[in-house]
Amino acid sequence: MHLATDTLPIAPGENRVALRGMDWLAYCQMRSLLNERTRARLTYDRGTLEITMPSEAHEFYARLIERFIIILVVELGLRVKTLGSTTLDREDLDRGAEPDNGYYIQNQPLVAGRAVDLEVDPPPDLVVEVDINHTDIDKNALYAAMGVPEFWRFNGRVWRIYELRDGEYGECDRSPTFPMISKDDLYQFLTTCQTDEVAAEINFRTWLRTQTNAS
Repeated sequence: MHLATDTLPIAPGENRVALRGMDWLAYCQMRSLLNERTRARLTYDRGTLEITMPSEAHEFYARLIERFIIILVVELGLRVKTLGSTTLDREDLDRGAEPDNGYYIQNQPLVAGRAVDLEVDPPPDLVVEVDINHTDIDKNALYAAMGVPEFWRFNGRVWRIYELRDGEYGECDRSPTFPMISKDDLYQFLTTCQTDEVAAEINFRTWLRTQTNAS
């Protein structure tokens, strides 16, 4: 599969507002208030709270990337615990986040069948963020501090894959979790989904099975 990223349409991004000078308690209070009344996503980084209202395009890509990952997990015979946008709070780091998607794959057996407690459990193996518009939070630094081994970022056009190395993220061409997948495979999937999500899934599953059977 090969596809240029410029075939993906330009779409409106998220609405964001950043509040500065907030301590941990104020962040927790704001999170409790907003989570009850809105669909806002919160990211907190050492005094800065960013409130994000996802756009249609944001949710479209976030859900499709999740479908892409679940197809890979199923077809490759892996196990997964899906966190969705579960809040990842680390008071000891003065950081918290509600990513678009979070997954335990390699460490799924450690957390299967129960609630995750980040005070004792490892962080998710893979976190995904869709950021079409600018964000004031350095999310690479945030998730690296949390120890997330693999971080995907998608800005509506470009998919970036980061692997944690010595406490910092280094960009790589392929996912450490799914090394058989190229970036063009995701771009092809997302582009086909613009007109037919079911056909995109069928085509991707069929192609993936031919690849796995050949290897």
